[in-house]
Amino acid sequence: MTKARLLIIGANGFLGQHLSKAGFCFEVFEADLAAPRGERGFAMDVTSSASVDVGFKHARPNVAVLLAAVSDIDQCEQHPEIAEAVNVCGAAHVAEACARSGARMVFTSSAAVFDGTRHGYTESDAATPLSVYGRTKARAEELILAKLPNALILRLALAIGFAEGSGTNAMLNRFAAKLGAGECVWLPDFEYRNPIDAGTLSTLLLELLGAARAAGIFHVGAREAISRFELGVKLAQRMGFSPQLVQAQTEPLPGRAPRGLDHYLLTRKLGEVCRTPVPSCDDVIERALHATTQSNS
Repeated sequence: MTKARLLIIGANGFLGQHLSKAGFCFEVFEADLAAPRGERGFAMDVTSSASVDVGFKHARPNVAVLLAAVSDIDQCEQHPEIAEAVNVCGAAHVAEACARSGARMVFTSSAAVFDGTRHGYTESDAATPLSVYGRTKARAEELILAKLPNALILRLALAIGFAEGSGTNAMLNRFAAKLGAGECVWLPDFEYRNPIDAGTLSTLLLELLGAARAAGIFHVGAREAISRFELGVKLAQRMGFSPQLVQAQTEPLPGRAPRGLDHYLLTRKLGEVCRTPVPSCDDVIERALHATTQSNS
């Protein structure tokens, strides 16, 4: 049988790298601003509707996963016009291409659509973003669902994992490099997130695509929340570094974009649809590190 065609937009990022490996049930095409390696990789600029249209005509996807974004919260705050062009206009261009071609769209959003003033958010809670980044993600969600009611939107509080190379926003690459050099890493003990590892995220995404009537917004993360500081300590210990290298940041740093204190995304809806159980924080840590061991062996 002919495989369905999956287009990953933002394939050079660490989430894209993991999804391309997990999508064996699809014929995978990869797009990014710089063309990914491989015969099915090509350049695409989501801020250009013409570039997106050319890419869709080339790949002819049944499913398009939009991972490309300006995800650095501080960069978005400093350059809101760039955040708007990529995160909002880019999402609109891909949604329009999906609508014209009949492709299913998957979009990765963020817990930053919430202000983080309470413990636990459901998919039906109203967006209350604090930052430029959060506002762009909230607007992108709205326009995608207005054009494509069957789209899948996956909100993430914190995705962790290693990328194969530099130049991505992969947290663990930077974290391991600093600890390996004997440098201290300061992490806030007042910001709580429920993380998800890139491998489990890819599995859940593919399961949602295969689930009958699964559409709309899904929260994806661990069963429980953990502070960024505690997460860093656990990661350091599991990686064989001294936990003393991870220090608690007790107050927000001046000059940075506002961040929600408690971005705990409730995952009951996800658990009711997917076969893969929602993992614990310890599961997420183990899987993130194990996936790296496997890929480098």
